Amino acid sequence: MENAKLGLYLCSGCGIGDAVDVPKLAATAEKYGKPAVCRTHACLCSAEGVKTIREDQAREGLNTLCLAACSPRVMTEVFDFDPRETVVDRVNLREHVAWCSKPKDEDTQALAEDYLRMGLTRAKRMELLKRYESETVKTILVVGGGIAGMTAALEAALAGYEIILCEKSDRLGGFLGKLSSRFPHTAPFEEPEPPPTAALADAVLSHPRIAVRLSTTVESTAGQPGQLDVTLKSAATSETIRVGAVVMATGFKLYDPKKLGRWGYGLSPNVLTCEELEHQLAANVLRRSDGRTPRSVAFLLCAGSRDPEHLPYCSAVCCRVALKQALQIRRLSPETKVYIFYKDLRSPGRHEDFYRHVQADPGIFLTKAELREVRPAKDRARGLEVEVSGTALGERLVVEAELVVLATGMQPATEGDASHLGLKYRQGPDLPTIEHGFPDSKFVCFPYETRRTAFYTAGCVREPMDSDRAVEDATGAAMKAIQAVELTGQGRALHPRTGDLSFPDFFLQRCTQCKRCTEECPFGAIDEDEKGTPKPNPNRCRRCGVCMGACPERIISFANYSVPMIGAALKEIEVPDAEDEKPRIVVLACENDALPALDIAAMNRMQLDATVRFQSVRCLGSLNIVWIADCLSKGIDAVLLLGCKFGDDLQCHFIKGSELASKRLENLQETLGRLMLDANRIRLEQVSIMDFHRIPEIVNAFAAEVREMEPNPYKGF
Repeated sequence: MENAKLGLYLCSGCGIGDAVDVPKLAATAEKYGKPAVCRTHACLCSAEGVKTIREDQAREGLNTLCLAACSPRVMTEVFDFDPRETVVDRVNLREHVAWCSKPKDEDTQALAEDYLRMGLTRAKRMELLKRYESETVKTILVVGGGIAGMTAALEAALAGYEIILCEKSDRLGGFLGKLSSRFPHTAPFEEPEPPPTAALADAVLSHPRIAVRLSTTVESTAGQPGQLDVTLKSAATSETIRVGAVVMATGFKLYDPKKLGRWGYGLSPNVLTCEELEHQLAANVLRRSDGRTPRSVAFLLCAGSRDPEHLPYCSAVCCRVALKQALQIRRLSPETKVYIFYKDLRSPGRHEDFYRHVQADPGIFLTKAELREVRPAKDRARGLEVEVSGTALGERLVVEAELVVLATGMQPATEGDASHLGLKYRQGPDLPTIEHGFPDSKFVCFPYETRRTAFYTAGCVREPMDSDRAVEDATGAAMKAIQAVELTGQGRALHPRTGDLSFPDFFLQRCTQCKRCTEECPFGAIDEDEKGTPKPNPNRCRRCGVCMGACPERIISFANYSVPMIGAALKEIEVPDAEDEKPRIVVLACENDALPALDIAAMNRMQLDATVRFQSVRCLGSLNIVWIADCLSKGIDAVLLLGCKFGDDLQCHFIKGSELASKRLENLQETLGRLMLDANRIRLEQVSIMDFHRIPEIVNAFAAEVREMEPNPYKGF
């Protein structure tokens, strides 16, 4: 920062002073960084230590602090300095040096000195943050009027926020509101009970902060969080409203039974789905197509669910719905026999009591079985035959059933079911999906998130669930929407860098319109004009830095995180001569999983090779290849990348970061060849926060391999 007045504070507590020569570090810093103030303290995070820093700031006018102590992931409230007034860089001497290296060793001292120089360099290159000011609204739009949508609307309204709830049908209640009853959710968990939707709808309709739009769908959505212009369309009108965040609770649709072939749907009008049977039960009747009461009913569970050819997942409620309907059939027609064939009967928690209650009914027969075929009975007057195998007795079984009921699985509601938001995003009009059509961003810690900032999913549109869980889900989504409108109004980032005031800055004079930033942004934060020049939408940005890593011209930067800043810090690593036989390895570690895993490994006193230098990055997707090229050309022997998992086990907090880094490494092969360097000097490893025990194995094994290589030929240049 221009006119930076630097204060350096070295902590000797928590074993740091036992591991390294702190006065020598201070002397190094005095010589290298020339801080206006340089102090050591036995416990920098104590009230006394923080008071010392505050007093120095007031007396000396310090606007830049370098705190060499513990991990930047801890003591965040203690070292809470306003980033608009004070630049802060924290050097991790505890977890990355004292707790993982041999004490009072020259290599450990060299490690600490490298980290200190890197921190001082970063601090000097950071800028004070400026709040992005924009006029925002705090109204929340809820799309969908089922139990999840109504719950989200009511919870947010009770918290004091204005809500607009739009529902495509002419009434509230959703799928659950059409049912005659639901399986029991209250003790003693034995008898079906009325759904709670009527009372919930009354509460929603009477709440002064909730405006309900029935027979209404979303036609289009433009803008950014806090400034979302949503066009709502009904038969009579079309209106555009401005909202700050959106909760999408559009529910589910049942899998098309016509796709199931051998399950018999369409073979006879007496093959129904659970939904079609529910229409009869809601009218308090049970009838075959000819009007007669069936003497036998067969339920076939997992109709399309847990089947790689159709729906590979469990639909969560089918088993309990079948149990409920079986009990209702027996209440309506005590003479009717009911057969339930299942792969596995799932009735978790207290619902196990309901299963036992149904199982005790002598007219209900349950068995594990695999469906073979549904076919007309030889005596067609007797209805249908259901052939199954793999029963509890290991035998094939043929049952005559006058009515066959298919428990079809859930799918997320799609465009035809009004989940369509008509997003005016470069990346398309719908919420991106990850697998099976669910708009689930796969944030492990944030289940309601989507890849569109301030858009949250709740209920069965997110994944199959029962009504109790949908209520919990909707409450969580409402809380996230409230957080979104509040933080957006403050110019702060949402998940996972919650509260971050930094924004990407684009030096468009050098932009070549390559479109890589717009194409690679995981969150659609960047649009482009007709020439391909990026048009940022700051409130959509999650501050991951993927655009920064993507840009070949390096025109994108943050005030506290940039390509030159990290590059300059890496250049401060002292590289011993080849004759010293002490390699240097740089590890670029993602702050979301890899860095916490490193900290946990250090807390467990797991030892790391002292030749390794860690540099945290916001996301591996923010990696700019120039960092690797500069490291190798400086004489660094190898570079290890530690990022979140991608692919089938996707855990990347920024969705595409690790995968993008992997692809960029493929493009590095030409550079390595030009530098006459072995490609094995660069490696990417995927880790989760739970892999802390693997971190030393990965790092130390890589260091051992590097020791076996020839030294980097660029040492000494």
